[in-house]
Amino acid sequence: MNHGDDNQTLKQRTAQGLFWGFLSSGGTQLLNLIIGIFLARLLTPGEYGVVGMLAIFSLIAGNLQDSGFGVALINIKDIKHNDYNSVFWFNIGVSLFLYALLFLCAPLIAAFYHQPCLTSLSRFLFLGFIFAAIGITPNAVLTRALRVKEKAIVSLLTLAVSGTVGVVMAFNGFSYWSLAAQQVLYNVMICIGRYYFARWMPSFHVDFTPVKQMFSFSYKVLITTVLTTINNNVLTVVFGRLFPAESVGNFTQANKWNTMANQLVSNTVAQVAQPVLTRINDDNDRQRRIFGKMLRFTAFMAFPVMLGLSLVAPQFIIIAIGEEWANSIPLLQILCISGAFIPLYTVYQNLFLSLGKSNIYMWLSIGQIVVMLAAVLACHSMGFKPMVMAFAVVNIMWLLAWQVFASRLIGYRFTTMLRDLLPFMLIALVVMVATYFLTLPISNIYALLVARVVIAVALYALTMKLLRAKIFEECVEFLRTRRHKSTGDNNIND
Repeated sequence: MNHGDDNQTLKQRTAQGLFWGFLSSGGTQLLNLIIGIFLARLLTPGEYGVVGMLAIFSLIAGNLQDSGFGVALINIKDIKHNDYNSVFWFNIGVSLFLYALLFLCAPLIAAFYHQPCLTSLSRFLFLGFIFAAIGITPNAVLTRALRVKEKAIVSLLTLAVSGTVGVVMAFNGFSYWSLAAQQVLYNVMICIGRYYFARWMPSFHVDFTPVKQMFSFSYKVLITTVLTTINNNVLTVVFGRLFPAESVGNFTQANKWNTMANQLVSNTVAQVAQPVLTRINDDNDRQRRIFGKMLRFTAFMAFPVMLGLSLVAPQFIIIAIGEEWANSIPLLQILCISGAFIPLYTVYQNLFLSLGKSNIYMWLSIGQIVVMLAAVLACHSMGFKPMVMAFAVVNIMWLLAWQVFASRLIGYRFTTMLRDLLPFMLIALVVMVATYFLTLPISNIYALLVARVVIAVALYALTMKLLRAKIFEECVEFLRTRRHKSTGDNNIND
């Protein structure tokens, strides 16, 4: 009886977490969309490219300061204050060391890209990851407790304020400094917000014993995270070295919109995946069922969102940020196809972490980055676009390697994966093709964008309803229940 109650409670908390995760992710991407449109109209591809060249350094530094201990904290069954405190002070020390190192290396970074302005810009921009390090521990506190609502509030408020500051600075002629200021302010504010809701504070009694105990797990997560960051940004580095800043800016713009769209789904699932799977990692059958359901939910969202963005990319880019960004359109369309599979990686990765298999997580990521680099460099002589296509193909195909180990660990078979994913992929593909041909007669670019979005959404929802897709029905039922509950609460208040 208690077990059944626990199951129901976990199911309800998971549903609530996914709901708030979707609101957070959706609201974040909507704000990013609005802010991104303003900034893209105020700044040039070259100005975007300058900041884009520094992205990989900031991201890797952020990975190193966390060192995988944020993930390790979520995995601990019976956590104590000393566990949090140990990780907090470790992250502070590492972040200060890294900032000092990058401060000294700033002239070398500028020389590598042949951009003298990067010396002062990088020294300012890298301040952001010191504050990011301070916020890692309270973020783990909130994540463990599945307090997705509080994280959503912090994220949306922080993005709105920092984005507004960035737009105002760009309007007043601060060029690429507006992008840098936006990023630093975002890290400062989100750190403050996490502490406000987590109600956790460090103590000055520092004992690094927990860090030592977590190290065998966390260092593999660290290596994996760094490699994933390199994998996701390898083209920016290559293009930054081989092509002018304008080309880097076009790719950065395309990759930004692609990342925003796939993170709409990835972040929704990531809010709950690891904490939920960790709680049931001693029940293989139950974990397999929940893992499969998470994959289906992810596919249900990811394929229509990403294939839909690829469909409307020409109209969206021209209307939103102007014709000067037209060269980013084909890059965005290519990236969106592989971007449809990126959220699926999130589910697999959280499964392995919940099982404590950070070694598998690490080696699969190492294999992916090696294959990725080989494929991209092999296409170097063919030009810009083939390199992006090679990047996309490897991202799609490497999911099969993750599936092999999921089958070994929890018995989630390849045929089951196909049965869970293929229907959503094929339906989304057919819907987008049908929408494309139905809207061909429309010549006005604004009407074409609206028509394609409305028709695609309607066709996908109608198809899900006619086929009685369980995930679709459960989502509708959950929203209906929330609406009734909200109405009931309002009546009570009245």
